[in-house]
Amino acid sequence: MIQNILIAVAGLGKCEQMLKVLMESPIVKGANVTILHVVTPQVTAELMSQKLTAGGKILADAIEYLKLDPAKVNVRLKQGDPKDVVCQVADEENSDLIIMGSRGLNRLESILSNSVSQYVFQLTSRPMLLVKDDVDIKRLNRIMVGYNNSIPAQASLKFALSLLRDIKGSQLQLIQVKSNQKAAEAIVNPERDPIFAPAISEAKKQGVAYKCIVAIGDPGKEICKAAQELNTDLIAIGSPDRRPSIAKNLPDLDRLLGNSLSDYVRIKAPCPVLLNRSVG
Repeated sequence: MIQNILIAVAGLGKCEQMLKVLMESPIVKGANVTILHVVTPQVTAELMSQKLTAGGKILADAIEYLKLDPAKVNVRLKQGDPKDVVCQVADEENSDLIIMGSRGLNRLESILSNSVSQYVFQLTSRPMLLVKDDVDIKRLNRIMVGYNNSIPAQASLKFALSLLRDIKGSQLQLIQVKSNQKAAEAIVNPERDPIFAPAISEAKKQGVAYKCIVAIGDPGKEICKAAQELNTDLIAIGSPDRRPSIAKNLPDLDRLLGNSLSDYVRIKAPCPVLLNRSVG
């Protein structure tokens, strides 16, 4: 059950549409929602006042559009660096899910443009739902999970099933990507594959139809390709946290510059992406 959601808004857009779709699900419907807008410091008091006034209007528009239970809504207008403030508020509100917009910048562009969503993703261990400006927001009938035996993948499966089990005609799409043909051919029957088996068993238990996909090649590319072909509404993948504890307050530059599955999918996916992190 998702109890606390943080949505960072900068003007009516895809994030609000995504939350509206999520709130149709019984596991999300009763959640407390924090709507956050952050105003960056300005050079004069007059400019600061103007930005704060505009920020208040952005929050008011979001409240009007979302039409949430007032008792379940917490509105926060904060001043500071958006990257730091989002992480701070997520911790203060003990958010189970962070929803943010994403421009779909590549790794180097994210660094050079000081990307807020990329920075928050690097520093938080909380699940993040990233919604690119250029994707269509649809009802969540088909959710793809990049599945293995990792804790983040299992968290992605749990989230997907909790959303799909109450939707008639829904489908869970489980995908594994193998590095070569031989490894893929070893999975003769996906339903008996030891990696897929626990996920399939859980889907059957909850009455959710499922489809197993075994692809060959680069994981990020193949997941995005499969999502496009299968008209996926949401991709859920795990992203293990590889940083030592001493570096938790620094952006994970090896992940920013390296070949990260989660980073590729974040940029190229044809639909919103849920990223689950593990702590360690």
